[in-house]
Amino acid sequence: MITMAYIGNGKATNRYHLPFSRQVKDIRVKTIYARHDDSPWAKLPDVKYTTNINDIWDDPEIQLVAITTPPQAHFELAKAALDHGKNVLLEKPFTATAHEARELFDYAKQKGLLLEGYQNRRFDSDFLTVQKVIASGKLGKVYEVEDNFDYYRAAAVEQSTEYTRLGSFLYGHAVHTMDQVLSYWGTPVSVDYDVRQLLGPNHMADYFDIGMHYPDSLKVSVKSSFFRLNYRPSFVVYGTRGRFLKQETDQQEAMMKKFYMPGPDHPDFGVDRPDQYGTLSYLDDAGQYHEEKVVSEVGGYQKYYEALVDTLENGAAPLVTPEQTITLMTLLEEGAEQIEATL
Repeated sequence: MITMAYIGNGKATNRYHLPFSRQVKDIRVKTIYARHDDSPWAKLPDVKYTTNINDIWDDPEIQLVAITTPPQAHFELAKAALDHGKNVLLEKPFTATAHEARELFDYAKQKGLLLEGYQNRRFDSDFLTVQKVIASGKLGKVYEVEDNFDYYRAAAVEQSTEYTRLGSFLYGHAVHTMDQVLSYWGTPVSVDYDVRQLLGPNHMADYFDIGMHYPDSLKVSVKSSFFRLNYRPSFVVYGTRGRFLKQETDQQEAMMKKFYMPGPDHPDFGVDRPDQYGTLSYLDDAGQYHEEKVVSEVGGYQKYYEALVDTLENGAAPLVTPEQTITLMTLLEEGAEQIEATL
């Protein structure tokens, strides 16, 4: 049994962590800390809520601390947790720079503790389905992939009055899609960046189009914008024999926003309807054309926590390795430096 605590009691903890960590039988959530006792989220009856962080630091039962605060506090809080002998799960974006990420991983290694980034979207159903389609071989040689993550949030951009690295769409959302790419295809040979402020100076960076290039002529693009009234497909995969198009994104977030949460009472949580399945079009060995719907894989962010327990209890390799996180932060930093050079 892993006894854990959360530092932060906002949307990240209550929407993206607790509904999934509490599905894992080997995890006990004991304590949740926030600076102020004014969270709008309902308190869980079996969890201790506190405004005194020493209730976490001084509790020998707590083995794992998940930090879900705004990213400006990630580095100092992670280091403090390691100082107090706690394993650390750190929300995205991990840090502001790759140098900070390396420093934290080196410190965790010195302490003999686990430090791992939270990359739950490795368990998005659309991403898992793409992997299944590629593994089938029906597309032939895959040479191009588009991984899109669109929103329409014009008001948020219009109301923004400055650029910040940690507040950019790059650090807030490319951190998901670029990690998906790194987790499946590995470190790219080269990367092209197009990061913009669509409304100009004194607004947030709200657009990115990043081309990640791999051996054998493979290009994987991660794209997003706050001004996509009509969303692009979540994934498009092109091969020498066909194409796979998945319009709909993973449904877990959409359901959680409606407070439809995972659990035994909701067996359809995160499950695509047939009209949300992707379409695979391809030519077979005889040159015959086929078009078929592909039943979506079922995602589940609790699988991240299951892997974390396996690492802490059984010594399994971390799902998200330090090398992957450092590479991710290096790539994000390079993209941020591109736009910062124009400010």
